[in-house]
Amino acid sequence: MLDFPSRQRPFPLLVTVVLVQVLLLAFQIKRDNDVRLVRVWAVEFLTPLQRAATWSISSVRGGWRNYIDLRRTHAENEFLKAQVDKLQLQNRQLESRAAEADRLAALLNFKQSHTEVPMLVAQVIGASADLASRTIFINRGERDHLRRNLPVITPDGVVGKIVEVLPGSSQVLLISDQNSGVGALFAETRTHGVVKGTSDPLLRLEYIANEEKVHVGELVVTSGEDKIYPKDLPVGTVTSVKQGNPFQVITVEAAARLDRLEDVIVLMTQQEVSMKKPAEEAEPPQQ
Repeated sequence: MLDFPSRQRPFPLLVTVVLVQVLLLAFQIKRDNDVRLVRVWAVEFLTPLQRAATWSISSVRGGWRNYIDLRRTHAENEFLKAQVDKLQLQNRQLESRAAEADRLAALLNFKQSHTEVPMLVAQVIGASADLASRTIFINRGERDHLRRNLPVITPDGVVGKIVEVLPGSSQVLLISDQNSGVGALFAETRTHGVVKGTSDPLLRLEYIANEEKVHVGELVVTSGEDKIYPKDLPVGTVTSVKQGNPFQVITVEAAARLDRLEDVIVLMTQQEVSMKKPAEEAEPPQQ
C-alpha cells in the first residue's frame, strides 16, 4: 500500500523556511553604527536573562554575606556578654572585699581605741536553723578562754551574749531572740526598763510608765543592772510609742545590724566601755 505525504507537513516546512529567510535577512541587514539586526535581536533577548541571573547571584551572595555577618555578630555578642558577666562578677568580688576591709578596719580601730578593755574579735561561722530562735555561732571557744554570759557587741552596739561554749566555737543568743532580755535605760532621761527580743527585727522596751515622756528616735543604752552587759552600750533607738496597760508599748530598732553579722567583738569583762568613735578621740582640744 502506497504512503501519501501528509497534508500537515508543508506548514511546518513553510515556517522553517520563513525563519531561515528572516535569519538570513537579519544577518545581512545592518542598523546604525554598523550593527547587524541579528545581534540586536540577540542582545534584546539575552539582556533580561542576564539581568535575572545577575540579580539572583547578587541576592544569593548578599544573603550569604548577611548570614555570615549575622553569625559573626552573634558570636561577638556572646563574647561581649561573657565579658560583661565576668566584669560584673569581678566587680561584686571587689565590692565584697572592700566591704570586708572596711568592716575589719572598723573593728581594728575600735579595739585599738579601747586598749584598756580586754576583748576578742570573732568571726560568725553559722546561725541557728530554727526560725523561732535568733542565735549565731562564732569561731572562738574554750581554747580562747570564753565562757557563758560574756557580752558580744559590734562597734555599732549590743549583739547578744554567749550561751554555750565549745572547744573551738561558741553559741551567741542575739538580743532579738524572744528569750533574750537586756537591762536598759534612756540615754537622756536615764529612765530604766528592759529590752526584750521578739524573734522579729524590732525589739520591745518594757516597764516604762505611761506618764513617762518618750519620743521616737530616743537612744536606748544598757543599764548594767543585768550584770552581763557593761553600762551605756548602745542598744537601739525608739521607733514607735503607744499607750498601754499598765505600761507603754515601745518598739526599738537595734543599733547593731543583727541581720548582717560577719565579725563581732567578745568583751572579756564587764568593765565599762566608752563607745566614743576613734575620730572623736583624735580631735584636738578646743582652745
